[in-house]
This record gives sequence, structure tokens and C-alpha cells, in this order.
Amino acid sequence: MGPLKQLVHFGWEQALSCLFPVVIFASLAVTQIIPAPILPRYDWLLMICLFMQWWMVRLGFETRDELKVITLFHVIGLALEIFKVHMGSWSYPEEGYFKIFGVPLYSGFMYASVASYLCQAWRRLKVGLVKFPPFSVVVPLAAAIYLNFFTHHFWIDIRWWLSGLVIIVFWQSWVTYEINETRYRMPLSLSFVLIGFFIWIAENIATYFGAWKYPNQTDAWSLVHPGKVSSWLLLVIVSFLIVATLKKVKGKGSIIDESLSHSKPTGLSTKL
Repeated sequence: MGPLKQLVHFGWEQALSCLFPVVIFASLAVTQIIPAPILPRYDWLLMICLFMQWWMVRLGFETRDELKVITLFHVIGLALEIFKVHMGSWSYPEEGYFKIFGVPLYSGFMYASVASYLCQAWRRLKVGLVKFPPFSVVVPLAAAIYLNFFTHHFWIDIRWWLSGLVIIVFWQSWVTYEINETRYRMPLSLSFVLIGFFIWIAENIATYFGAWKYPNQTDAWSLVHPGKVSSWLLLVIVSFLIVATLKKVKGKGSIIDESLSHSKPTGLSTKL
């Protein structure tokens, strides 16, 4: 099949995988333009996210096991949001009944949507991993990454050290994926960077529509600092590990793609 058709099919599968995030962004835009009746805007966003999550499971877009992962990431994200808002990193200035410590409950779904994308893309593209590091190495690294989001407020920020460790740990790791029965590959670290970059773009859209506000956006919207790409990249690794763990624990096929385990890949995104 021609490269253009493969690219179109890849884009279509990615679009389907992004269904949950797209609904969130559309809801942010609509509720920003059209005043929400009866309930505050934040509460309407929560209702929409809850309905969307129920609908996706009901129609089979997500499995119950994937829902467990998404719920876990919702809790992880909400805990991070509560802490960050308390520290003044950003704020949710609008009113809402369903807020906890100044954070609307819908905010956790923005993190959960990342896990939703990873789960769906993994399944739709039949993702496999080549030379994935041992979980005994990756789990402590992911834990350190998550804890640094909290500890850097009281201690030194070691995100760049952690980024360096990510490069070292995943240096030989590749991700494989399938499009129309043809398998492709790219370095796993590159996939982290790409996902982190696109989440940063999504973050700019979200803040433009008032999902939350950074201190420099209080008076007028401005571009989110590009340095946030590194934060999202690190957070993607945490969510990726959670999804990979689900795939391994459930045992529905190995997460390791044996076709390249003993070969030396070349190129960035090449056909196998």
C-alpha cells in the first residue's frame, strides 16, 4: 500500500484513539462560547466527561480493564492538580460545586484522557516493544519522575537529570506498530517526545479555552512555556508504564515484539 494511504490510515487510527481528548477540548470550547445554564461550567465539564467515559465503555471503545487504568491515572492526576494549585503553579478561578481544595473534579479527566489515548492506540496499532528495560528499573524511574513534580517545590528540580536517565534507560528500546498488516518502528524515546509535544499543543488549546490558568495568563492568554514539554514528556512515561504493566499483568499477548529483539534497528520510523 502506498505511503500516502498508510499515512491517512495511521492518522485515522490516531484520531479514533484521541476521541476522549477531542470531546474534552470540544466541551471546553463550547462551554467557553455558550454560557452554561443551571450549573457552573466546571460542573458541566465533569458531567460531560463522566457521560463520555460511560459511553466509551458501553459501546466497547474501552474495555473494563482499560477503565481501571484510566481511573487510576485520574486519581494520580487529581492528586497532582491539588498539590500544584495549592503551591500556586496554576489555578481554576471559576466557580463549581464539584471542587476539592480548589480543584474541579473534571481536571483529573484531562490526565485520564492521556491514558485513554495510550490504551486505545496500543490496541488499534497493535503496539509492541523491543528491548524494553526491566520493570525493576523502569518502575523506580517512573516513581522518581512523579515524585519530582512534588519535591521540586521544596528541593532541587531534578527533571533534567531524570530526562538524562530516560535517554540512558530507553536508549536501545524501540516501539513497533502495525498499519494495514505492515509493521513500523521508531525509538521509544522519540515517541515519548512526540506525545509530550502534542500534549503541550493541547495544553495551549486548553488554557486558551479557560481549562485552567497559569499565573502569566491571569490577565490575558499567552503561550505556555515550551519548557512544559519536558514535564509532559516525563508524565507520559509514567502513564506509558501503567499501560504497559496492564498489558503484561493481563497476559493478553506479550508486550515484547520478538521480531526485532535480536536485531539492530536503523532509521527513525521505518518499515520492518
